Amino acid sequence: MKVIIIAAGVGSRLGDLTKNLPKPLLDVNGKSILEHQIELFRKFGIEDIVIVTGHKKEKFRLKDVKYVHNPNYLNVEQAGSLMSARNEIVGNVIISFGDIIFDELVLKQLLQFNDEVVLATDQKWEESYQIRTENSPKFSDFVAVKDKQIIKFFKNSEEFLGKYNIVEFIGLMKLSEIGSKKIIQKYEYLEKNQKGKFHYAPSFKKAKIIDLLEELRLNNIEIKIQNISGNWCEIDTNQDLEIAKNFLNKINIQIL
Repeated sequence: MKVIIIAAGVGSRLGDLTKNLPKPLLDVNGKSILEHQIELFRKFGIEDIVIVTGHKKEKFRLKDVKYVHNPNYLNVEQAGSLMSARNEIVGNVIISFGDIIFDELVLKQLLQFNDEVVLATDQKWEESYQIRTENSPKFSDFVAVKDKQIIKFFKNSEEFLGKYNIVEFIGLMKLSEIGSKKIIQKYEYLEKNQKGKFHYAPSFKKAKIIDLLEELRLNNIEIKIQNISGNWCEIDTNQDLEIAKNFLNKINIQIL
């Protein structure tokens, strides 16, 4: 099992905090976001960890991990940064966004599946946005589901409200060996042939993971979702950073 963490973004919504430091290296209760993730992956025996860097790559100094730099990080989005490490997408792979923190129950649930592509999703997402008042769910990643069937991957949470069950993709997914091959094959085909707008992205170059997932769905590639019962948080703003600190304090209290 391998982990690839996408950590190439600028994190501009955090202002001065990320001006000279990549968002995944922000301190949350004594450890960076990345260190929290890596520590948890290693707790589950996953030692093969790859980090995709971009903004301020020289700041990444964590040991016993492999770095893949995306020199074009300012001109591409999540999918492009992930595929800068395409040579690492082999066998069973976990892909994680570099700005999330999650508890071990979330990871435990994800690891129990062997489907081609499995996404960790949150069906109680509306509760989190009542606290995250500086964020709008219109910019997050969602899945419309009906009768356990995925209808669409999309960005605007209001688009399908009232029509389908809506769950939020938390930025954590697992690929089987077959899933890894299929996602590379589809991406490289699109890289050569896709022109113009690409789902919710203005161009294929600006595709996010949610756009790539929608393309996989349309091409009948098997994708499953796992509604997590654990806890997680995403860090996009200063408010999110404080929420993450409180989140980790609660976890530590529960462990004690």
